[in-house]
Amino acid sequence: MAHTLCANKRIRQDSKKALANKANKSKMRTVIKKFLAAVSSGDKAVAAEAFKNAEVTIRKISTKGVIHKNQASRRVSRLAVRLNAMG
Repeated sequence: MAHTLCANKRIRQDSKKALANKANKSKMRTVIKKFLAAVSSGDKAVAAEAFKNAEVTIRKISTKGVIHKNQASRRVSRLAVRLNAMG
């Protein structure tokens, strides 16, 4: 149990930040799944639109510090490879 006011405040702040980070990661996973579903459906236009949405979301989450910028670049790159493989 925390003994000081600042320690109690830090606990409150950390729990809020953890919830926000969890929501952002969940949103990222959701847009990636939507993109993969669009790729598997075979419609290139829908997949391209889903890719744009996924890229924006992933990059925005990396700027907030939820994931590292290199991880964001790696994820976007792998999605781009899947999109380009559609032909």
